[in-house]
Amino acid sequence: MTVSSGGPAVASAESVDRIVSELRVLATRALARMYRPEERLFAFRLRREGDAHVLEGVSRRYTAIALIGLARQSEEIARGVLARHSAQEVCDRLVRGVDLYEDLGEVALTLWAARALRHSGTARVLGRLRAMDPANGRYPTVKLAWSLMSLVADGSDAEDETLAASLAERLLRSFHPASGLFPHWPADVRGSFLRSHVTCFADFVYPIQALSHYHMATGSPEALGAAQECARRMCELQGPAGQWWWHFDVRTGDVLERYPVYSVHQDSMAPMALFALEEADGQDRLAPIRRGWQWLLEPPENPGGLIDRAAGVIWRKVARHEPPRLVRGLQAAASRLHASLRAPGVDTVFRPGWIDHESRPYHMGWILYAWPASRIVDSPEAQGTLPDDAPESARLTAM
Repeated sequence: MTVSSGGPAVASAESVDRIVSELRVLATRALARMYRPEERLFAFRLRREGDAHVLEGVSRRYTAIALIGLARQSEEIARGVLARHSAQEVCDRLVRGVDLYEDLGEVALTLWAARALRHSGTARVLGRLRAMDPANGRYPTVKLAWSLMSLVADGSDAEDETLAASLAERLLRSFHPASGLFPHWPADVRGSFLRSHVTCFADFVYPIQALSHYHMATGSPEALGAAQECARRMCELQGPAGQWWWHFDVRTGDVLERYPVYSVHQDSMAPMALFALEEADGQDRLAPIRRGWQWLLEPPENPGGLIDRAAGVIWRKVARHEPPRLVRGLQAAASRLHASLRAPGVDTVFRPGWIDHESRPYHMGWILYAWPASRIVDSPEAQGTLPDDAPESARLTAM
């Protein structure tokens, strides 16, 4: 599907196509900065510290997501990001240690990356996923959705049909038709009393994506129906300036706490879920994607925005000026007492507008996954040519 420059205006009269092309370049350059070649892993995050940008830690999970995004790029681009390593070599690093991984998310994302890259160690990672028993163990919804996605990501026959069917069934049993939402924990896992009704935006995105691909692999009408209903409610809940809010009440389908608003939700996670569903049912959902991009370009909470072109970074989120997680805790407690209750005065006392000056590799990986050049065929990059005055950084991503 082509993202055209029609529809609602975006900042400075730029089309979404143009911004997407620019952010693809930014994502590849940022990933190159976040890669640690000595570890063959990506850092956990890049953080602003005064005038400097500091890399911290490493993350196998974020490395897998970066590889999923890079799998849709040319080998030349991948090697440019990976300090002349290949994506296969970095995937080797993940696959070699997979038998020791205790986190289901790391295993599922590694399997997804290995399948995307057609890595020779795919069977080994699948064996580790089976051993962790995601169809029955105590795992949150997002990790179950990643596990399902790792088996059906290409929309063809499932890698393990029995396990995929069990995971899809577990997600579908947990779906709340009355609210149109998925819970943070599946129905057969008891969450904490205070927060068992709280679900978050990621709990929409990944089940929509996984069930859409499961439908494409199996033809399951139940999977498609749940994905469609959750996407419908997700779009109804979108904020007036295009914000994808953060916390919701799974019982009622209402917003519990709006902030933080994460940039990754706006530019890649919501689009990749809605694009997956569009591929499954053929229905155009471009309008809410455009609204989400509009917020990223011109967030009313902070007119400076989160795209820092000078720094070559997209900052992580806009949050409230508050002690960490205070308001979301207050809203969870109030709504636990009664679904209609909310903590009063939070927008006055804890106003939104604080920018979290950090960036994480998974965000860049999801940009590349959600927006391959083939999706923006009007861009010079997608056509394989660039203007004469294009920066050298853009030429590195030409396909």
